[in-house]
Amino acid sequence: MEFRTLIIIMMSAALVNNFVLIQFLGICPFLGVSKQLKSATGMSIAVIFVMLLATAVTWPITIFLLQPNGIGFLQTIVFVLTIAALVQLVEITLKRFMPALYSVLGVYLPLMATNCAILAVVLLNINNEHSFVESLVNSLGAGLGFLLAMVIFSGIQEHLENADPPACMRGLPIALFSVAILSLAFFGFTGVVENLFG
Repeated sequence: MEFRTLIIIMMSAALVNNFVLIQFLGICPFLGVSKQLKSATGMSIAVIFVMLLATAVTWPITIFLLQPNGIGFLQTIVFVLTIAALVQLVEITLKRFMPALYSVLGVYLPLMATNCAILAVVLLNINNEHSFVESLVNSLGAGLGFLLAMVIFSGIQEHLENADPPACMRGLPIALFSVAILSLAFFGFTGVVENLFG
C-alpha cells in the first residue's frame, strides 16, 4: 500500500466525493448546526470521531464475523446499532467534559446516530473493498470533508445574517441557494485529485 494511494483516498473523500456537498448526505446537521463556527466545528469533530470509531469497529466485525459466517446481509443492522452505541458514548463524554458544547449541539447530537453520512462511509468502505488502513483513511477524509463544508457554510451563514435578501428568499431558501453554489464549487475538484501526483 502506497502513501500516494492513501493521500488520494483521503482527498477524494474530502473534496471530490464530499458527503455533504456532492453526495448530499448528512444535510440535517449541516443545515441545523452550521449557524455558528463554534457549534459547526464541535459537531464536525464529533462526526469525525464517530466515523473513525465506527470504521474501526465495523470493519473487523464484517471481515471476521459477518462474511465468514455467511451473514453479511445483517451488516446494515449491525452498523446502525454500532453507530448508535458510539453516538451515545460521544454524547455521555461531551455532557460530562464539555457541557457548553453539549448544550449548543442540542438535539443534533443524538440525531447523529441516524446521520446517513456516518452509515454511508462504513458501508462504502466495505463495498469498495478497502483494507483496514484504507477504510480509516477514507473515514478521516470523509470527516474532514464534513468539517470543511461545515466551516465554510458557517461563514456563509454569518454573512447571510447581515444580508437583506428579498422576503421570499429569507431563511431556508437563501441557505439552500448558498449550498447549491458551494456544491458547484466542489465539483471543480473532480479530476484534480487523480492527477495530483501526475
